[in-house]
Amino acid sequence: MSESTGLSVVVLAGGISHERDVSLRSGRRVADALTQAGHRVELRDPDAGLLPYLAERRPDVVFPALHGSSGEDGSLLELLAALGIPTVGSTGAAARRAWSKPIASSLVAQAGLSVPESIVLSHEAFRELGASSVLRVVRAAMQGDLVVKPASGGSAQGVSIVEDPTELPRAMVEAFTYAEVAVVERRIVGTEIAIGIVGTDGYARALTAVEIVPTNGVYSFQERYNAGETTFFAPSRLDDATVVAATDAALLAHRTLGLRDISRVDLIVDAHGTPWFLEANVLPGLTETSLLPLAIEASDTDAATVYDGLVRSAVARAT
Repeated sequence: MSESTGLSVVVLAGGISHERDVSLRSGRRVADALTQAGHRVELRDPDAGLLPYLAERRPDVVFPALHGSSGEDGSLLELLAALGIPTVGSTGAAARRAWSKPIASSLVAQAGLSVPESIVLSHEAFRELGASSVLRVVRAAMQGDLVVKPASGGSAQGVSIVEDPTELPRAMVEAFTYAEVAVVERRIVGTEIAIGIVGTDGYARALTAVEIVPTNGVYSFQERYNAGETTFFAPSRLDDATVVAATDAALLAHRTLGLRDISRVDLIVDAHGTPWFLEANVLPGLTETSLLPLAIEASDTDAATVYDGLVRSAVARAT
């Protein structure tokens, strides 16, 4: 197929996760960009009719813009692979590695990256061992400010900053609202940055690092998706050497987890210039306020060009 020939693309958006609304916004942006690039695009919400539809329709390629478990835990990606339909994004196995924050952190720590000290707690253990006893041990083992978050999920849903020990029980309840496993980790203070990575034809490259400065100091769900709640700097204001170190860390995390096509690695750079790995997103937000589109724009390209490269690469990979 020539470069000038448009592809039939199904963009998946919506789903039933806590991030449905964000996914719908991402999907519309992706569909608009791919239409601009000359492709024939259909936007679909995954439901019981999706797999039979795809099996019969056989589009040239699928572009998932799903956030949360419906798109990022690897299940749908493996089903699309089983159907033999070219798909933008990582394999199901790689998605599972990144979806579980404890597993991702363990793998990248083994690869040599700095990862915050943490304790991982299942909801079942929390109940069986007694909340007060568990939290007493956690507080004794981990001094200072903490971050409590679900072991899976995105958009900072269920994430709490704990500065006062009395806030820890509430933070645990909040995290368990979104996942059966919670992570309690030592808070790293510094500059929060996100580095998007895109790859076509087997080559992954890091985009411009985006610095995140929330108005209230915490990059929560509201700060992520409400315009004006956060100031972004793209490129970041970090010095060149620090940006290089952070970019190398992001690329190492991307490779270590076996990701491909598109990802976003979130890091905090401390006062010594050390980048600390927070998480990797297999299907990062692609809305008008999301970090990866900002990075694309700051990298002297545009979404239509990047997404066009991704869908063509997925088709080429399958032939």
